[in-house]
Amino acid sequence: MSSAPPRPPVEIETAPHPVATVILMHGLGADGNDFVSIVNELDLSAVGAVRFVFPNAPVIPVTINGGYAMPAWYDIAVADLGSREDEAGLRRSRIAIEALIAHEKSRGIPADRIVVAGFSQGCAMALMTGLRHGERLAGIVGLSGYLPIASTTAAERHAANHDTPVFMGHGTRDGVVPMARAIESRNALTAMGYEVEWHSYPMEHSVCMEEIADINAFLLRVLRDEEDTGAAS
Repeated sequence: MSSAPPRPPVEIETAPHPVATVILMHGLGADGNDFVSIVNELDLSAVGAVRFVFPNAPVIPVTINGGYAMPAWYDIAVADLGSREDEAGLRRSRIAIEALIAHEKSRGIPADRIVVAGFSQGCAMALMTGLRHGERLAGIVGLSGYLPIASTTAAERHAANHDTPVFMGHGTRDGVVPMARAIESRNALTAMGYEVEWHSYPMEHSVCMEEIADINAFLLRVLRDEEDTGAAS
């Protein structure tokens, strides 16, 4: 499958000298600017300066959209998201996100101060990458998405992130990623022993202010917990 290389990520720092990073992946057909406005809606001042990294997916032909090339973390062949998954594409994008985590570490942000997050396809990538990452992350945030290649997760997950908190939020009227698919993903995670903070909202395939408030509380909890743990040690 041919693709155009992704553009560099969009980065925003809430103040100089960040002490934590949130890597947030956009959904199908969007780009790194899609969630930039969320920075203004969050108040993480209790954590300190935070760097937000909004990666850009590569531009690839998407089968379900008639082969039209658009930003996508992986191809989607059919509306049933659990069938004919683009495992090769998912794994390529996971490598790219792992590189972003490594880059943040090289800039002085330890893994346990990094949150991976995403919306829709980006949610799939956050869950896939976060559960397999070789060091404990601060948290995983999945919005309006699902657990991809779920049958491989139990064998491929890394013990380092077994107790990493997971936030999942979904709209009850979502017509793109059905609520049942998200619930199935949540149940698969809880069956494997993950701590999943689950929220549903009366919305479609989108994000609402109530959800942003819940995300804010989650980020404060996981990042302050890590900060407090580090101070105690």
